[in-house]
Amino acid sequence: MGADHLLGLPMSIVLSQQAREILDAPNYAHLATLLKSGAPLVSPVWVLREDDRILIGTGEGTTKAANTRRDPRVALSILPADNPYRQLQIRGRVVERRNDDDFSVMDAISRKYTSGPFPWKHLKRRVILVVEPEHERMDELPFSHNPAPPAN
Repeated sequence: MGADHLLGLPMSIVLSQQAREILDAPNYAHLATLLKSGAPLVSPVWVLREDDRILIGTGEGTTKAANTRRDPRVALSILPADNPYRQLQIRGRVVERRNDDDFSVMDAISRKYTSGPFPWKHLKRRVILVVEPEHERMDELPFSHNPAPPAN
């Protein structure tokens, strides 16, 4: 067992192939961070996978950036666009913050979702939150996504 386990710290995990496929597709994720009060804040985010770590771009002045500076624990929920009844949940920690003022990582993330570079180059103090997963859960519910038409 690793030194982290001996110190009582959570251990990172190796993501399953299913989790990697969901993370690699242009699926929207919901990132949960903790406010000062302990209340959760959930934000929709784009994600990029780097080996078994998850990259999330944001501004250094955002609430999610402040929350993760104070408490690095986070959770992600991701539902594939083609089957929202297939669910990936990840708990982990922000273990690194990378400056991205040149938008190199954010451009890569944007290309995944929009086929083009990140358009808002006027935004300053960009940071990439690097999440190391500590727990993964996959579920697939036996439902078919066939919503009823809107009522008139």
